[in-house]
Parts: sequence; structure tokens; C-alpha cells
Amino acid sequence: MRKRGQKRIKEPRRGALAITLLLAFVAIALVTAYFLLAPYRKKFLPEVKKPEILLNTTTARPYPHAPPAAIPPAAEQKPASDKETYPKADIILPEKIPLSKITPGKGYLAIIIDDMGSSMTEALSLAKIAVPLTFSIIPGLRHDRDVALFAKTNGIETMVHIPMQSKGWPEQRLEANGLLLSMNDAELRDRVAGFLRDIPGAVGANNHMGSEFTEHDDKMRSVLETLKSKNLFFVDSFTSIQTTGLRVARELGIRSDRRHVFLDNEQKRGYILGQLGQAAKLAKKSGYAIAICHPHPETIATLASALPGLAAQGITLVPASQLVR
Repeated sequence: MRKRGQKRIKEPRRGALAITLLLAFVAIALVTAYFLLAPYRKKFLPEVKKPEILLNTTTARPYPHAPPAAIPPAAEQKPASDKETYPKADIILPEKIPLSKITPGKGYLAIIIDDMGSSMTEALSLAKIAVPLTFSIIPGLRHDRDVALFAKTNGIETMVHIPMQSKGWPEQRLEANGLLLSMNDAELRDRVAGFLRDIPGAVGANNHMGSEFTEHDDKMRSVLETLKSKNLFFVDSFTSIQTTGLRVARELGIRSDRRHVFLDNEQKRGYILGQLGQAAKLAKKSGYAIAICHPHPETIATLASALPGLAAQGITLVPASQLVR
């Protein structure tokens, strides 16, 4: 009996206690079954693989990640067909300019369009401007050979835009076939030789990025000697003030020069026009200038409206090959 004033202690109901014990038993049974059946899950359930992250997967042909020596030789690769038809562009090409005429006051300007090869639409739009331009094509992009053959059909000069390691790599994206400082001389030469096979008809080359790679003269020598063996000229894109590209090219006796103006670091019409004005001013002062831009929609639209009027300002547009020395 409980004493007067003492609180009554409630006893748990037997039904609730039974349910709690049952749930605990079921939970223990499920956990035990999970671990006991693990080997059978692996046997009968399909394995789910994590997706492989590749650089430039939307526009690049698959390049092997093995050393360049593993890349099949040209004879084993399927070449683009020369029998394919490409649209004609009404481009009037200037006569070749003797170096003696490139003097202050003349105003010769070459515009190199970098990063070509991902789209035929870009190539067609630039060709419709109907002025001499130079296409620099990145090897390995989905339409690199189509753009190269379209350019050849229309007398548009092409270059190889060689991807090279930047100071921001690997955080900054580089094409899977890019040149790295870790590659030895044989790897670099084999890879560059492959680039030249990929872009038929190219007459020169310049570097894509490469702020780190171009500062190492031994690496650049491997690249430039390969270009020299095929009689290609070199334009240093000048992505680093410490670049050795132009110096080494001159030491090797390769026709070469450097980029003077980037036209479209900002994708704004006013900025691009201002940079184009700087390039024209430099061309008149020095006799010539080399400008580089990219096939961005705003750049193409601005060039289409501005380039045809340069002749009235005393500027003659020419392919890059006519200005390298």
C-alpha cells in the first residue's frame, strides 16, 4: 500500500513494451541480413561506374592519354575526304607583299583567328566577311579537318594552334593532347608531328595558352625544330613576357614574329573596336602589325562591320605569312 501523500508511479503498459522489443528485433535482423547478403549483391546487381571526367569532351576528338608514341601513324588514321564539297567564299586575296614594301606608313595588318576547329558555322561566318584572315586551328577539335579543308578550298591561310601548358594548369583547362613540361623531347616531337598531320595545308603555327611552356627554351626548341623540318613559320602568341619562343625561332632561322595586339580580351563591341584601332595605329607606325582574336559571336559581328572599312583608312589586310620574317 502507498502512504498518504505519496505519488503513484505509473507502470509501463505491457503492450507498448512488447512493440518496442519487436521493432528492436526487426532492426537487428535487417542490419544482420544486410552484411550477410553483401557478397550476393555484388554478384547479381550491376556495377555502377562513376563517370570519367574528360577535358574538352564536347568538342574534341578522343585523343589517347598514353604517350604520344602510342598515337597511330598517319597511314592508320582515317583522313578527311578531299572529295567532300565545301562552300565557296568570295574572298579577294592581295598579291604577295615584298618585305621591302613593309615600311612605316604602309599599314599592313594580319588578323589571326585562334581556337578554330570546333564549329563550321564560325568558319563560314568569318569567310563571309570576304577579307584576308588567318585561321589558327586547334588539333583534335571536332571539326578541325573540316575547317582546314574549307579554308584550303577558299584560299584562307591556316595555322596550327598548338596547345601548351599554362601557369594555371591543371586548374586551368588544357586540351587532352596539349604539350606539358613533363614530356621529353621525343614525346614533344611526336605530338607536334601529329598536329601537323591533323591540319593539312597549315603553313605556320602559334601557341594556344602556353604561358608556362613558352618560358622553357629547351621545350620550345623541340617544338620549333619540328616546325622547321616542315618549313612552317611561327608566331609567338606572347602569353608571357618571359617567353623564349621568338628568340629560339630566330636562332633556328625560322620565319617568325609575335602577336602585337589581342583584340577581344573583353567581349564588348566598343572594346574590340578600340583594340582594332590600336592595331591599325601600330600598323601605320611600324609598317605592319599582327593581331589575334577568337571566333566569339561578338567578335565575329564586330569584325564583319569594321574590317571592310579599314582599306579607306590606309590599312591593308594580309595573311600572317606575309608579315613574318
